[in-house]
Amino acid sequence: MSEKRDYYQVLGVERGADAAELKKAYRRLAMDHHPDRNAGDRESEARFKEASEAYQVLSDPEKRALYDRYGHNVPGGAGGPAGFGDMGDVFSAFSDIFGDMFGGARGGGARGQGRGADIETRLTITLLEAARGVNKEVRVRRHVACETCHGSGAAPGTRPEVCQQCGGRGQVLHAQGFLRIATTCPVCRGEGKVIRKPCATCDGSGSTVKEDTLQIGVPAGVEDGATLRLTGRGEAGPGGRAGNLYVYLEVEADPRFERDGADLHTEVQVSFPQAALGDRLWVPVLAEEGADSARVEIDLPAGSQPGDTITLKGRGLPRVDGHGSGALIVHVRLVVPTSLSPAQSEHLRAFAEAGGQHVTGETRGGGFFNRKKKRK
Repeated sequence: MSEKRDYYQVLGVERGADAAELKKAYRRLAMDHHPDRNAGDRESEARFKEASEAYQVLSDPEKRALYDRYGHNVPGGAGGPAGFGDMGDVFSAFSDIFGDMFGGARGGGARGQGRGADIETRLTITLLEAARGVNKEVRVRRHVACETCHGSGAAPGTRPEVCQQCGGRGQVLHAQGFLRIATTCPVCRGEGKVIRKPCATCDGSGSTVKEDTLQIGVPAGVEDGATLRLTGRGEAGPGGRAGNLYVYLEVEADPRFERDGADLHTEVQVSFPQAALGDRLWVPVLAEEGADSARVEIDLPAGSQPGDTITLKGRGLPRVDGHGSGALIVHVRLVVPTSLSPAQSEHLRAFAEAGGQHVTGETRGGGFFNRKKKRK
């Protein structure tokens, strides 16, 4: 299983499957390969993690949309799976499902063994930065492990004790006839441990609030709305691993271009003589490293029509999957003058007559309304 399989194939569903179908398929696989039913079976454990990873992505609308577009090559891990390190991660992520299936999360569900909460922030970059890739700094406020107690929540020289009520499981079982119902331990409140002497710095929480400046590596070719995931840069877990930081990217619009994936569109205005005779024109392109702006010269073919396009391959943005770059597509726009000098009018009428056309219209200033004014 070294090569990732398609997530829809893993769950055995069609690509158009709805949320209910996804959950049903995942529950079936989780029941078949659950570690408690396949003790010591590494293959079942691998299948269990694989199904959990697939469900984690496909059950989230944003992550699913990114996966449908990019597959496993989501830019910068954006919207991708959290990467389950162990069974505790899986049960922590899907405690609602496993609580229904097995009467509580594996290992009793003690919160002290899980990941910390995820956090999010937004980062705005220019189109040029999106094209090149860029390193940016972001400032985030998050809970980090207390430096005094190192995240234990207990005062220096002491340590948390295993809860005697639940034996460290965080839950207690109640028998009602043939049923066994698991509820949160009332003594440790689900932590599985009891702190007799709390740390004075964090008041026993095990964490303090800190503002960090983090370096974010934005890969080349990212689109507006993409998400980057920084593993372990979220909230500190209560005695466990930190959550993740999700960075939502906003790519500023560039007035020179319209973007369509890796392709860029721009417009060039031409006159009738230029369109008829052809010309060499300058158009904007994305600047090379070390420059803020750039342009290239293109050939406008003789006889170009309004709406024609000229494609410059490789002048778009890098593709996020690393396979080349898009194109710059130049749209030809014919500009008709709103006023003409007498000489221009004379030459233009001569051109029309040379082509067998007799133009009866008058130049601006001598039209219908002006003629009515003269009659008054």
